[in-house]
Amino acid sequence: MPGPSLDTLSVLFVWTAVAIYTLAFVAYAVDLARRSDLAVKAKDAVGARVLVTVGGSTSDVAPDALDVAPADRPRYLWARIGTALTVLAFLFHLGATALRGIEAGRVPWSNNYEFALTGTLLIVAVYLGVLFRYDLRFLGSFITGMTAVFLGGAALNYYVVVTPLADPLKSVWLVIHVFVASLATAFFALAFALSVLQLMQARRERLAGEASRRTGPRFLRTLPDADALESLAYRFAIIGFIFWTFTLIAGAIWANDAWGRYWGFDTKEVWTFVVWVLYAGYIHARATRGWRGSRSAWLSIVGFSAVIFNFTIVNQFFKGLHAYSGLS
Repeated sequence: MPGPSLDTLSVLFVWTAVAIYTLAFVAYAVDLARRSDLAVKAKDAVGARVLVTVGGSTSDVAPDALDVAPADRPRYLWARIGTALTVLAFLFHLGATALRGIEAGRVPWSNNYEFALTGTLLIVAVYLGVLFRYDLRFLGSFITGMTAVFLGGAALNYYVVVTPLADPLKSVWLVIHVFVASLATAFFALAFALSVLQLMQARRERLAGEASRRTGPRFLRTLPDADALESLAYRFAIIGFIFWTFTLIAGAIWANDAWGRYWGFDTKEVWTFVVWVLYAGYIHARATRGWRGSRSAWLSIVGFSAVIFNFTIVNQFFKGLHAYSGLS
């Protein structure tokens, strides 16, 4: 009796990854709760450096430092557990993606299910990679929670069996164009998460001097200030924009190879350009017109919302030459 197919194993790996991502989300959420306690004990002292003690070891690194070597960071126990679980989930996620590709005999990103599989994998990969440079463990609950929801939702709503590629997709540009677009989305996702936190932090800072208890979650006191969050979100958005620009150019070249024209105002082409315009406007406005603070954050949030709209609504409900959702 033959064993399960590689695609069946891939689906099993997907749900295992979703379960572990959920555990990682819980661990990171506990970490944020513990940081709230730390914020109370530190009494929100301006410029104070907090001595963090975990398991007998100590660190005098400020809890809100971003650009700190991994060995010198505050040893938040639940954040470390969350990161370890995220790495484990990522390995199952990577295995699921690889098995899908081997079963299909091609790269695993030719329909909505596979886009979600690869796209969320790259979001987690970029997050884990960035941790070597910046201490963004406070984003862990957002990244793992979003990945669990997107990956589980894709498995429930977008899953299709492996099918042969449509003729226009039989091109080297499938490998390049879609991968780079997914990589751009990963950096946009980090910028989006930082922008949301920036808005929350800015509100807390605005109310900090007022006699009000409604200053937002207490864990915000242990995070970088709004300006630092905005600056890092801007850097990630620029990297994502560079990749998205290449996506737009590569898509035009591929369209010319497949259909004999570089641009045809197809819905997918138009929305890809809309996303490019939104992020171009965000980068330009912040760099030249001083659009800082909440206006900058909202532009980042709107840009990522357009990316998600492009992937879900446009792929699934709009007819056109790019109707590759895989759904009937």
